[in-house]
Amino acid sequence: MPIRVLIVDDSAVVRQILTRALSADPEIEVVGAAPDPYVARQQIANHKPDVLTLDVEMPRMDGITFLRHLMRSHPLPVVVLSSLTTRSSRSAVAALEAGAVEVVAKPDGSFSVGDLSRELATVVKRASKIAVRKRETSVTGVERLAMAETTDKVLAIGASTGGVGALTEVLRRFPATAPGTVIVQHMPPAFTRSFADRLNQQCAVELKEAADGDSVAPGRVLIAPGGCHMELRRSGARYHVTLVDGPEEHHQKPAVDRLFRSVGKYAGANAIGAVLTGMGADGAAGLLTMKNAGAATLVQDEKTSVVWGMPGECVKNGAAEKQVPIERVAEELLRLASQRAAA
Repeated sequence: MPIRVLIVDDSAVVRQILTRALSADPEIEVVGAAPDPYVARQQIANHKPDVLTLDVEMPRMDGITFLRHLMRSHPLPVVVLSSLTTRSSRSAVAALEAGAVEVVAKPDGSFSVGDLSRELATVVKRASKIAVRKRETSVTGVERLAMAETTDKVLAIGASTGGVGALTEVLRRFPATAPGTVIVQHMPPAFTRSFADRLNQQCAVELKEAADGDSVAPGRVLIAPGGCHMELRRSGARYHVTLVDGPEEHHQKPAVDRLFRSVGKYAGANAIGAVLTGMGADGAAGLLTMKNAGAATLVQDEKTSVVWGMPGECVKNGAAEKQVPIERVAEELLRLASQRAAA
């Protein structure tokens, strides 16, 4: 009897490639392909696969959380396949701890079947011979999930007085592939949309005034609307923003602290935070929350700030790991994001 395999990956292209590659081996039968863990659960019940291949980054539920659920209720050999899972990465360790029998890394750049197809077929055959037992591991909450590794990093920036010029300086230097970015600039309602639209004409990245539910993705910058707080949320391994009402903080709405607290909670070490020129203390407590959650942090230096109130408060409370002149802020943010992605 052939080894029955179920493929779980949110990319339709990857599902087709893996189906074609594994089906070429006469000892393997691909019985289904699911775009997310919820569909996978039903297909497991319907097709009773011998082996599951599982991506890590998926909408609605990330692969490692699904793996923990699976090992508690319906254990079977799982091969984790992801761009994150080089053997030295934290995601590889987390996948193996959760019950995966093997991890296989997707190649960088364009997805090629070649050597990967042969390796994956061999791994699937090996996995099918492993007896998997139930694991009574607890499923982590959102705070623990925030510390899990993701490919996409999040840049979070706060600014106030002098921030329009400072943000323009920073965002003009971002390449089209810059990490997903969320920004609070203290500004009245109706002004933030025109500010975002104007910057969108000048920058390589897409800039827009945030709408509720907007995804935070590479190449996109979301600016919080005036008169509304913005918070980061996470669904599986994907990030998005939500717009919320509520009282002012530091006499501001949107408030930098409100955004930064949510970034610390939902992105943790996957984030980099920056506070630019501005009056007052908004952002200092939030940046410290981010730092304590594992994020890298920086502030604009005093010399290039119009007002060094907000950045200065971040230095006073220990939230800022470094001070950077405005002309180097973009470079430093991108360097830190790249450094963490490669770690």
